[in-house]
Amino acid sequence: MGAGKSTIGRQVAKRLDRPFYDCDKEIEARTGVDISTIFDYESEAGFRDRETAMLDELTRKEGIVLATGGGAILRPENRRMLHERGLVIYLSAAVETQVERTRHDQGRPLLHGTDPHLKLNELMAIRDPLYREAAHVTLKTDGQSVKAVARRIAQLLQNEDSAPH
Repeated sequence: MGAGKSTIGRQVAKRLDRPFYDCDKEIEARTGVDISTIFDYESEAGFRDRETAMLDELTRKEGIVLATGGGAILRPENRRMLHERGLVIYLSAAVETQVERTRHDQGRPLLHGTDPHLKLNELMAIRDPLYREAAHVTLKTDGQSVKAVARRIAQLLQNEDSAPH
């Protein structure tokens, strides 16, 4: 959360002239409500079911850039789909960076009514090993501009595209 997945993903897609998909935005477009509302009505488990179905659909597309929600990595089937169907880049950010980047964002249901430092530390402890399991590449985004990280990822993807398979 707050590592820059959507912002950087958009830039990478633009640089490579590829379609960009944000899994959470696709879910919102299909349901007609925001993620917080889905959490309210269906709980986190209901949202995660929708997320898995959307990931299955999106990871079958070729030549796209996909930003997942931060919790997409929680389910083993999601990690497997992501790892097997594309090049997974884990954008890592320190909790302090995440707190700063999410401070004014009201669309983060897991941060509602909690101490953001405490919650983000808790999420990092659970999720970091899972991100590393699914990822082919890990990049730190702390103190880096969106353009610099997007440029690096675009280079990685271009190298991947030109590598023999």
